[in-house]
This record gives sequence, structure tokens and C-alpha cells, in this order.
Amino acid sequence: MDIVGTAESADRTARSPREWCEEAVARLRTGHSDTALEAAQLAADLEPANEWAYRLISLALERQGRDADAVAPAEHAVSLARGSWPARLRLGTALRRVPGRWAEAVEQAALARRYAPEEADPHVLHGDQALLRAEHAPAERAYLTALDRDPAHPQARVNLGLTLLRWDRFPAHRDPAWPIDARESGRARRALEVWSRQSRLLVALATIAVVVAALAFDRGREGRLGGLLVLVLLVPITLRQARRIRVWSYVPAMLGRDPWLGAALASAVVSVAAFAAWLTLGALPVMPSAFDPLWAAPPGMPSAFDPLWAAPPGMPSAFDPLWAALAGIVVLGWPVTAAVRALAELWRGSPLRALAQFARVPAERTARRNGGVTLWIVLGRTWSVLVALVCGALAVEPRAAVLAVAVPYPMLASYRRARYGEDTWLTVATGLVVLASVACAAGGLLGLVWAWLAGLGALCAAVVVFALRAARAWWRGGPGPWRASLIMCDLPTGDAPSVAVTPEIRQAFAYARSVVLSFGDSLGPRVVGTAATVTPSGELRLVPEPQARAAVAVDPRVAVFAADPLQRRYWVEVRGIAVADADLLRVTPKQVLMGEFPGRHQRR
Repeated sequence: MDIVGTAESADRTARSPREWCEEAVARLRTGHSDTALEAAQLAADLEPANEWAYRLISLALERQGRDADAVAPAEHAVSLARGSWPARLRLGTALRRVPGRWAEAVEQAALARRYAPEEADPHVLHGDQALLRAEHAPAERAYLTALDRDPAHPQARVNLGLTLLRWDRFPAHRDPAWPIDARESGRARRALEVWSRQSRLLVALATIAVVVAALAFDRGREGRLGGLLVLVLLVPITLRQARRIRVWSYVPAMLGRDPWLGAALASAVVSVAAFAAWLTLGALPVMPSAFDPLWAAPPGMPSAFDPLWAAPPGMPSAFDPLWAALAGIVVLGWPVTAAVRALAELWRGSPLRALAQFARVPAERTARRNGGVTLWIVLGRTWSVLVALVCGALAVEPRAAVLAVAVPYPMLASYRRARYGEDTWLTVATGLVVLASVACAAGGLLGLVWAWLAGLGALCAAVVVFALRAARAWWRGGPGPWRASLIMCDLPTGDAPSVAVTPEIRQAFAYARSVVLSFGDSLGPRVVGTAATVTPSGELRLVPEPQARAAVAVDPRVAVFAADPLQRRYWVEVRGIAVADADLLRVTPKQVLMGEFPGRHQRR
């Protein structure tokens, strides 16, 4: 056992800490977060001042779903290199997943952009933070800035497409900046949804039951009593769900962020109120009989089911428009709300522009998934336009249906641009919509009844294909043809290697007679002399002049120059980010340059 342990220990120390970090990055990019964590931990054990290793530990923990545990190593990496933009980026990414620390995450992301405005990743993180809060305009600007730095950045492309679609993360009711636990807001949302769903379903079924009891079995009074019992039953249901909500102060903001949750809640309230009015107004003794929705015509009167029958003047009717409207609100409120939501979600954003972004990163998995969902959205738009056009043509002028031929063109152009052929259901539905447009156009232009029937049948068949595709996705638990299946691209961030400070560079600063610090202030670039040391983590510690500290607070980008007094011909320049710490400046290297002075030694 001792021999085996010695061999394993020798194998671990055979690699340098930097090699273990490179191994951890390779494993993270292949999805092996467990072994990546081991490699990063080995690097940190071999070199405790290695901030890159701690960044990788944080990233591996985050990939394992241990968001709270990922914060501590990221904070330690920042403490080792306060001017490191990858460390700030990693900490900002880790903090955004922890409830109550959103403000700190935004601050760290801003520091990363300040330290490395030329890099794409800090701008991508800024865009992600805006997108998670449904702030689409700032997110779009941030992603476009990132793509100016790196046009091939896959995460910026995919998430820019989501921004163009005006995507809201699910669930949309929660603001990640809220300090409350996500479980509390989720519990409140579920309670509101369950109450609205149960209330609308109960009063809808009760309305139908009361009407059937009154008209079919002449049991209107008993039906009304049953309806009143349903109203009484709603009281414990309401109290039960209300007790589950512990964050009432956030409920108005939740309804503001998720208008469909607010619409469902308002629909339930209106349905219950309409149901109560429908039942109780006619039962009040002070009300005339015309207010009784369950009043039936006396014997000998024509049937209320006769479409030619109309109540005589002054004669109340069970189908009075007032009561019909109240019953319709109760029974049809839910389906109408669902239909309006489906159309609104269908017509949000710019799917064609989003597809253009997804198509530019075909190798990214999330781009292919989002591209497929977006094509379903384009198909839904095309279908809805065709239905409106065909119905209008049938009602006004059948020959106007010839315009249906041009409706599928944007859909076909986007399909060709996306080059997406993985979903056979999508291909079938697209073919049916194209067939419907051609058949309806032929029917309107030539007056062919069979062409009209074929076109309308194809439109209905496209709905059936969509329903089957949705049912298949629901059964298998996979992404469906709806907006909720869109996902953000979330690639590993903060794994960029730290700048290597070689022993030659350390020697130059350790033995240099003078070190020159270059910085910029309001008067322009300035150069001052200073003293410098190099820490084990590779940071430079400088003793600056007061004007240098003030200038660094405005623009932290500096350059430090030193000459090697031992070799007498080598010079070293470190370009990095300076952060004031007590009486010192801590400079984290971003780029290291090393060269030779011109002289007679170059002739050799």
C-alpha cells in the first residue's frame, strides 16, 4: 500500500500546477466536472497562491449544481488577484445564482468590464444579467458590443437571438435581484396559480350543472343551492392557498413581472364574481323576476330552444343577454385567456432575426434547440395569418384568397436559412401549411370547392400535427414546440488562464535598481519611478506616488517597466490592472513583454 501511495503521489507532483489547471479546463469543456474539480484541487494544493486554480474549482462546483459552494473559491481567487478580470467574471457569475447577492454580482461584472473592455466575456455577462431580468434593450446592446470584440462568440450569438425573441426566463414572475429565496416566490406563484385554476374550473362546472338542472330537469332552485354551496367551498380553498404565501409584499411585483399570472388571477376573480351575481341577484326577494336567470317560460309558451322564439315584451327569458354574458364569462374566461396568451406569445419578438443569429453558430447545442423552437414560432405565425386571410376571403371576397400564396414565403426562407432538418414533425407541418396556402389560393381564384376543402383540411391537419408533437414532447419530457423550451446558452466563464510570471521576470523586478510605472491621468500619460516586489501569485506590489493612486482610481490600466541589472541587457514590461490597497498598488498582469536592449552582444 505504501508503494502504491508513493507512486500516486509522484504522479501528481510530476505535473506542474499550471498543467493541472490546463487538464481541469479540458475536462470542464468535455462535461466532466467531477474529474475537473479533482485536477483543479490538485493545482491549488501544489500552489496555494494560484488564483487560476481557485477559479476552476468554483467553475467545477457550479457545473455540479453547487452554486452556494462555488462562491467561496471565487472570492478567494479575487483576493489573490484583485485586478484579474477573469476572477471578477467568475465571481460575478457565481454570485448571480445565490439569492440576495445580485447587487454584488452586478458590481463584479462591472469591474470585469472596466478591467478588460476589449474582451467579449465581460460584456456577455452584462447581457446575461440584463436578459435574466427581461431588460431586453440593454441586453441587446451588451451582446452587440461583445460580438464587436469576438464575432464568433457562441454564447453572445445564442443569447442575442433570445433577446430578439423578447424571451423571458421561466418562471417569469421572479426578479433575480430580489433578496428573498427563490423557493418562497415559487411557492407563492404556485399558490396563486392553483387558486385561480381551481376557482375557474369549479365555477365553470357549477354553471354548466346549474343550467342543465334548470333547463333539462326543471330543478333550477336546487341547482342554485348547489351553486351557492360551491361558493362556500371556495372559502376554505382560498384560505388554504393564502396561507402558503409568505411574501405578500412581493405579490404585486410578481404580477407586474408576469402579466399572464395577473391575467389568470384577474380572470378567476371576475369569474367568481360573475358566478355569484348570476346566482344571487335573482334570489333576492327585492329584485324583480327578470333578474332571475333560472326563470323558465310558463306552460304553453314556445320553447326557449326555438331559435325563432323571442320573449314577449316584459317577459323574462332564461337566455337574457345579461345572464348569458355572465355565464359566458364564467365558462369561457379560461379558454379565451389561453387563446389570447397563445397569440400574444406567438407574435412577440423578431423570430427571423433571431434565426439569423442561431444559424451562425450551428455547432452549439443550444443554438440548434432554440432554432427548432423558433421555426415552430414562425410556422405558427404563418398559420395564424393564413387562417385570418382565408376567413376574411370567405366572408368578403373569395378571390382575395390568392394572396395566400405569398404568405409562406418568409417561413420557407427562414427554414432554408436555418438548415434545420432534425424535426420531422416540423417538416410535415410546414408542408401542410404550404399546401393549405396553394389550395386556398386556387379555390379563391378558380372557384373550386374541393380546393377550399383541401386547404381548410390542411390547416386543421397542421394543428393536429402540432398537438401530436406537443404531446410527444410532454410524454418524453423533452423540448416542445413552444417558447418555454427556449434556453439560454451558459458556457463556462472565468476559465481563462492567468498570465505566467517566469523566474526571469521575477528576477528582473527583484534586483532592478529602478522600476518605472506608466499611467494616464487628466494631463495625459505619465511616468514615475517606484519600488516593486512580485508576490507568489504573480502580482506586482508597488509603492506609488499620490498622483498615481488618484489616476489609477479613474483608469486602472498601467504598465510597469524594469531592467535586469544582472544580465544588463534584458528589459521586462508588465501591462496590467492596478488596484489600490492601503499604501500599495497591486498590479495584476494582463500581458508580459520581455526583450533585449540593443548592443554589441547582438553581433554574436
